Amino acid sequence: MPKTILLKPIITEKITNLQEEKNQYAFEVAMDANKIDIMNAIQKKFNVKIESIRTVVRKGKQRTQFTKKGRFTGFKSDRKRAIVTLNKDSKIDLFETAV
Repeated sequence: MPKTILLKPIITEKITNLQEEKNQYAFEVAMDANKIDIMNAIQKKFNVKIESIRTVVRKGKQRTQFTKKGRFTGFKSDRKRAIVTLNKDSKIDLFETAV
């Protein structure tokens, strides 16, 4: 169950600053996952205590491709992120647990 909910961790400069300052981590999660499912999956996989979870759905951008046959317009898929605040005693080492 945790593998279908947690798709991948998000590692950007902004998220790395949040990890150092506020002990917050971000994950890309399944669109149909709710906060309780996300919390259970993270606790089961990383064995940490969670204070809060915030979720955000990022809408897919419009993309246009120009070819010899004309112009084709489509959309990238929507994505859901979960920003998890851990207890001050807990920590996730994403580079050690990468599979």
